[in-house]
Amino acid sequence: MLMSSETAKVKKNAVQYIARQAILNGELQVHAYELLYRDSHNNVFPSGISDGLATGRLFFNSLLFIGLDRLAAGALAFVNFSDETLIQELPKLLSPQGLVVEIVERSQDIDSLTSTVTKLQKVGYRFALDDYDGDPRWQPLLELVDFVKIEVELPIIKTTMMVKKLKRQYPHLQVIVERIETQEQFNFIRSAGADYFQGFFFAKPEMLNHGNVEPSKLAVFDLLRCTAKKSLCFKEVQDRVSKDLSLTARVLRLANAKAGEERIEIRSISQAVIYLGEDAIRQFVKVLALSELGADKPTELTKLGLNRAKFLELFLAPGGEEMAEQGYLIGLMSVLDAILDVELSVVVDEFSLDPDLSSALLSYKGLIGGALRLAIEVERNNLTEAELILNAIRPATDVQVLFDLILKSRAYGDEMFAVARDDLDPHEN
Repeated sequence: MLMSSETAKVKKNAVQYIARQAILNGELQVHAYELLYRDSHNNVFPSGISDGLATGRLFFNSLLFIGLDRLAAGALAFVNFSDETLIQELPKLLSPQGLVVEIVERSQDIDSLTSTVTKLQKVGYRFALDDYDGDPRWQPLLELVDFVKIEVELPIIKTTMMVKKLKRQYPHLQVIVERIETQEQFNFIRSAGADYFQGFFFAKPEMLNHGNVEPSKLAVFDLLRCTAKKSLCFKEVQDRVSKDLSLTARVLRLANAKAGEERIEIRSISQAVIYLGEDAIRQFVKVLALSELGADKPTELTKLGLNRAKFLELFLAPGGEEMAEQGYLIGLMSVLDAILDVELSVVVDEFSLDPDLSSALLSYKGLIGGALRLAIEVERNNLTEAELILNAIRPATDVQVLFDLILKSRAYGDEMFAVARDDLDPHEN
């Protein structure tokens, strides 16, 4: 694992919590998992959290970073989306393969949701209506969705009658019954014709925790300002993304999620931004702000990533703008193993890096890899080793240049870190 001694001393700044609960078929085999937002080790949905906030945090902190397939162990993944994020077509940022979008029972704008579901179904997305209560207002959606979820109601005959009614009126629907707590309930509901089953009788939600880093409040507001303009400037977006480690990781992961099975090879932040396109970038920023991911402050590890990225950018600048951009990207990504608490090889695979950049990041290959190793030795204050590396990769460069680059990169990291800690009012200016 690529991690300098300084990096190793820094604890990851946050643990992200997610739970999954199995959805079983009649033979009690796992058909799917419902992915559930959590904000602590307590395995319950947190109070005072809106549907939009929960959707945003689950989406950006877990779905993009870890991936649906991994979180759901290759099974279908049922994910709750608030009506606001659905109408904004947030699911389009994920591949429809393996995803079932759950429409929450608190949704209000049924007409807009019906229009969105119709549109997204045409490109392969599947939908479930959660916690159906029999209200006639859901009728337009019942005609469209693939699954409907109902909760056990006592006496149990009420539940079995609801199952039979749904199967009779909407033959295309697959009925999932939730909150099953006893063998007797399961037997009655299965006999009534339900397709799938979920509840504590089978399994409580399983906690899946992972490391993460969240973007600064300033970075989110900066991006909001960029995307609020009538004409989007990709260079402006790129500049702001590149100053925040978390935003860089999210944009790269988002680009690969959008690519799906095509698997693009990323060579720079600008390439990822351009690949996503204006609509996806605007959507990304809007939901990012909604999810309030900028509430936490950046960490020393984030500052280390910024220092390293700037060092590589400056050192590689004589090789041209593209190489400098690539160096900046590799500098940021080189600390993601510590932040996300996963092997760096996993990060590289998830972001589909260009093979040359992958070898630079994992094995110090090429000029960029040598520059990364140089930056790490500088961080360790091992200037003797740094001078040897410098002589090997750029013998014409005087060692005094390193001191200038050190000062500039650290000043850059300090500036970005200090500014991001300010309590910036988003309504200013």
